Amino acid sequence: MNTLNPHARVFFALWPDAVRRTALADWQPLLHACCGGRVMRADSLHCTLVFLGNVAVRRLEALQLAAQEVAAKPFTVTFDHAAYWGHNHIVYAAAGTIPPELQALVASLQAVLRRHRFRFEQREYLPHVTLLRHAKWRDAPLPAMSGASWPVSEFVLLQSLPQATAAHYQVLARFPLK
Repeated sequence: MNTLNPHARVFFALWPDAVRRTALADWQPLLHACCGGRVMRADSLHCTLVFLGNVAVRRLEALQLAAQEVAAKPFTVTFDHAAYWGHNHIVYAAAGTIPPELQALVASLQAVLRRHRFRFEQREYLPHVTLLRHAKWRDAPLPAMSGASWPVSEFVLLQSLPQATAAHYQVLARFPLK
């Protein structure tokens, strides 16, 4: 963590293991051939739960303590198709079915954050894993992909650390689901 900056850019996410990360990264060559853009590094693939943005470094410990209050059960999410957001030129892995446990995890996390007076980005939750940025596509369906099932037993607090070419994510804390 940069001690010169009094803020850290943070978010809560699902952070896949190497097997799941590779399964999702395997989608990228075909999608890149169709849409162009910038391929996300395999080691950065994740599914954001709640994005907080800049948080005072002095509040990170309180943020981690708050996250320990989240009550949620383990579940499996399957990313089964690729989709495109034209407004921000992103190709992403999407889940055809959102597990109720995932919705409960996000709701519990948001409630805890509100209770502890943390500000976060509030929008309808749509689980996704960004695969390409600056892509170009149209409304036509993207090529079919093989499903990538992801058993989830924890969520993490990540810090986004800017680098010359792209952000690097550092895991600050892990929170097991019970």
